[in-house]
Amino acid sequence: MDSLLDALQEGRLIELPDNDKSHALQFLSHILEAIPSIPSETDIAGLILKREESFNTGLGKGFALPHARVPFEGQLLCSVGWSPAGIDYGAIDGKPVHIIIMYLVPVNQRNQYIKEISNIAKTLSELHDETALQSLKDLNSVRNYLLDIISSAKHIVGPEARARMIQLEVRESISKLPFQELTDLIIEPLTILVDEKGSHITLTQNKELLDILDNANNINDLLFNNNAFALSNWRILKKSSTNYLGERTCFDCIAIKLKE
Repeated sequence: MDSLLDALQEGRLIELPDNDKSHALQFLSHILEAIPSIPSETDIAGLILKREESFNTGLGKGFALPHARVPFEGQLLCSVGWSPAGIDYGAIDGKPVHIIIMYLVPVNQRNQYIKEISNIAKTLSELHDETALQSLKDLNSVRNYLLDIISSAKHIVGPEARARMIQLEVRESISKLPFQELTDLIIEPLTILVDEKGSHITLTQNKELLDILDNANNINDLLFNNNAFALSNWRILKKSSTNYLGERTCFDCIAIKLKE
């Protein structure tokens, strides 16, 4: 389960902003798209949503394992989302999904991916406690829960040394640092108001993001024609839009980038 362990260690575990399945999948996709090694034109969200239309990836027991296959070589990567209330995902057992583990599968990693998800499925079958999962209250407890079940699965997935090492590193860091310092992601709420002339007003608390958006000339087209788009080193995820009188539209968005 190296890819899952890497995601937990590198800050790719996040609390999902709402309980909508499509939004959750797009949000986790854009976290993967923000990784510098991923080609900028890679539409992970599009690949994930298209596949989900024909095959539901809800594994049951509160977990879902969506994935996107891409034609280039690279590392097997994943991002992990936690929904405290649970998402109506259409899982095989009919229960809400609380944990989504999303994989990006390069062409050279397909065998490794099959091995990893097989190990996850077997671990959940033998060791997973649904009651414990539903009682988790914050990201620290979710991270430690996932690390605990991986560590406890040593007879399934091999030596536990690496899992224990990561678990100790994370827990030691948690005792010393504020939580936001444990992640490599910067996530900013963002509102953009577009008027009938195509001009826009940006509302954000992030000065860098404000400057980038205020100086962009094509925000109108990007917002109306895309669910997500890249701008400089940020990825903008459009959550919803509301139309007002005077042909004005307010877009509720999230902006994501990796710390430099």
